[in-house]
Amino acid sequence: MKRIVLAAAALAAAVAAQAQTEIQWWHSMTAVNNEWVNDLAKQFNASQSQYKVIPTYKGSYPESMTAAIAAFRAGNAPHILQVFEVGTATMMASKGAIVPVGQVMKDAGYKFDPGAYISAVAGYYTAPNGQMLSFPFNSSTTVFYINKDAFKAAGLDPEQQPKTWPEVALAAAKLKAAGHKCPFTTAWQGWTQLESFSTWHNVELATKRNGLAGLDARLVANSPLHVRHIENLSNMAKQGLFVYKGRTNLAEATFVSGECAMITTSSGFYGNVKKNAKFAFGLATMPYYPDVPGAPQNTVIGGASLWVLSGKKPAEYKGVAAFFDFISSPEVQSASHKRTGYLPVTTAAFQLTEQSGFYKENPGTDTAVNQMVRKTTDKSRGIRLGNYLQIREIEDEEFEQVWAGKKTAKEALDSIVKRGNELLERFEKANKG
Repeated sequence: MKRIVLAAAALAAAVAAQAQTEIQWWHSMTAVNNEWVNDLAKQFNASQSQYKVIPTYKGSYPESMTAAIAAFRAGNAPHILQVFEVGTATMMASKGAIVPVGQVMKDAGYKFDPGAYISAVAGYYTAPNGQMLSFPFNSSTTVFYINKDAFKAAGLDPEQQPKTWPEVALAAAKLKAAGHKCPFTTAWQGWTQLESFSTWHNVELATKRNGLAGLDARLVANSPLHVRHIENLSNMAKQGLFVYKGRTNLAEATFVSGECAMITTSSGFYGNVKKNAKFAFGLATMPYYPDVPGAPQNTVIGGASLWVLSGKKPAEYKGVAAFFDFISSPEVQSASHKRTGYLPVTTAAFQLTEQSGFYKENPGTDTAVNQMVRKTTDKSRGIRLGNYLQIREIEDEEFEQVWAGKKTAKEALDSIVKRGNELLERFEKANKG
């Protein structure tokens, strides 16, 4: 009898498992953020029995995007693809390959209000017709981290983070004098030192409202202010005050290890620092030039959003909508924000976090939100350019020439503009009409 009961239970479990609709989610999260993604899927899967979200790491952002394009062509694409903000224009132009998130939610009967999202976040992923195309997920912005212990050892006040670029240079000089081999570094150099730099100083990176107003946008990131900033970083590099540690987020490991004392990078780096740094650290707003009128303005969005790919069954899209509804709840959003440093993408989640006392207990953790909720201008609303993945590679190549002393700041920026605009022209031609 006991055997029959056990067999029946096993059969029932097997039938239930079979009945579950599986949702494939491809992402690019590593280390502590990979743990977070897996936990989100586990929480959702445990909250109901109809759907099962299966998260799969598919390499870096560019790698996962390439893999998804190949899978889409082969007819076995995932339901959900995490795409970094640089790929937004490309995804928007991929007509037929995506289903707008607003439509997915509406078709499944969920209330979906783009107005509930922080405007700088929602606006970035919204089409000119007002339809939200992708689901804001790990939205980040650029922030400034310092090693408080290193500051103290160098005779600097650890509670007075540098607010301006001249102050960064002075702090770096003191850190170097105290024996620090890497006073300042940066991750994501194109994003932090060109894109966010531009919006933070309310200057155009590209025409046509940085691409938001049309495909015929062209780069203008070789203005006197841009040249001045890259020249300053170049001079700091020559003096050993700024040490280049590689492309994308490679420099982050050098901050966590204590090798570099200051870094500009993503707010989404917070979870890693909190878990792995063996020193006291502080977060501050991006440095700016105090003599630039209107600065500081607001920083630009980074991180990624979740895109829904086409060609799936209606029942599967209902599962995608259920998952999105789950992860957009204020409670889940707030917990994710506290854990990772990514933005709470809804106003309700921000308010819930504030009411919980988290920002008071963890000074600086509201930096990213405060930088993003500022009023935006036509020059600072966001950057949406075609072929931007390749443009970022050009930025990396040219900046590396500057840090190595092989090119002047003006030569490199002129080259970024020239080479980048050739790619923008190509993108415009390919996507006209």
